[in-house]
Amino acid sequence: MREFVTDLLARHGDDLPVFTHDHTVTRGSLRASVAAEAAVFAASGVGEGTTVAVQVPPSFTQLEAVLALWTLGARVVPIDHRLTPAEVGVLRELARPQFVVRATDRFTGAFRERYELVTERRRDGLPAATRHRLVQFTSGSTGRPKVVGRSTESVIREVMRFAAAGDMARHGEKFLILNNTAYSFGLMGGLLHALAAGVELVFATRSSSAEDILRAAGRHRVDFLSGQPFHFDLLAKAGPAEGGPAGADPVGALRTVRGALAGGELMPPEVAEAFAAVHGFAVGECFGTTETGALTMDVSGASRPSVGRPLSDTTIRVREGLVEVALDESPYLTEDDGPSRYSDGWFRTGDRGEFDAEGNLRLLGRSDSLVMVRGFNVDLTEVEGALRAHPLVTEAIAVYDAAVQAYISTGSDTLTSDQVAAWCAERLAEFKLPERVHVLRALPRTPSGKLVRNPRVLADAR
Repeated sequence: MREFVTDLLARHGDDLPVFTHDHTVTRGSLRASVAAEAAVFAASGVGEGTTVAVQVPPSFTQLEAVLALWTLGARVVPIDHRLTPAEVGVLRELARPQFVVRATDRFTGAFRERYELVTERRRDGLPAATRHRLVQFTSGSTGRPKVVGRSTESVIREVMRFAAAGDMARHGEKFLILNNTAYSFGLMGGLLHALAAGVELVFATRSSSAEDILRAAGRHRVDFLSGQPFHFDLLAKAGPAEGGPAGADPVGALRTVRGALAGGELMPPEVAEAFAAVHGFAVGECFGTTETGALTMDVSGASRPSVGRPLSDTTIRVREGLVEVALDESPYLTEDDGPSRYSDGWFRTGDRGEFDAEGNLRLLGRSDSLVMVRGFNVDLTEVEGALRAHPLVTEAIAVYDAAVQAYISTGSDTLTSDQVAAWCAERLAEFKLPERVHVLRALPRTPSGKLVRNPRVLADAR
């Protein structure tokens, strides 16, 4: 990664903007900041192959620290700043970092450009034994996180995929990124693509606030927008009073946006339709996994319910109804994670799918979403679709734990589980019905923003 990142930092002119929030960082000032951070890390003992965990809130400082570590040849392990000490302990045990870089100030919920950093040495850490210079963890939405290693070659190939994708953010454009930059899409499609293409990344004060998102979009006149489905759900529901500067309407706040992209989890069709109805343009879709990076993309959203055609330099097949991707090696760094998912050069994503006549990939749900109930096949995604169709249901999850259980969130204080059960009974066969519907104020999410599908975690949230 050392040579690749050094090359990315040297591209484009010194005056070209690269990060913007309240202030703007240019390419020249970014290079100077990265060099200064690298000197501090090197003085602490970081060098080629050193394993370093970075637990810093999204900020200019976080991105500069990651780039500085890569210029030293370090293995970078991004860790979400919102994790509890117990969760961080699990990830540290899995990755065994020699150093931990963290912010001295507590995250307040709002984006900050700068943080003071402290670098701690861990005596039980281990240097990188392989060429992987980025280590990430799967979301853990269904259980224990898996340890994923990305080599420099695989990172470069993914950045090139984004560059070759039609209608992705281009040179000189402003890209409002709502994805967390501690995770795969935020790093690859956000930070590294921006450096490669000469794109300016714009950050909202709170990515969980429609008002803040619209204010940032209107203030900076952004050209491109990316986020997860729940971001676009927020924007679809934003009323005129929640608009951009001086109370502008939400449509006006996004008037300069030419393209939008959802990633991280499958976009519910009703969310995509609601957003397009309010804002007048469609949200595209990017499908990928932590293990493989981005695999398909359709920025226009025209191929929905498909997720687009395979990106360049990817080979995808559907075998026995399951989506598989050709990889040179197992993406997992621990032996107990890999055997059931990687075999003979193919990685099984865990998604069911099919190709349509135009070569677009259509996802049909997770492989673990097809369960057997009293001798009948039940697709949990179908159950979730019926739940979400209720006008007062905002989010829904169906899981199987000896029986089908449904968990919903609602903006209404009057909606009851019996009412939702009656709604489902009119739309689903008897054997598909949830044994019980649990009404929660909000459904639990993983740190990366995905809805949790672990029955034990959901049961504890009741």
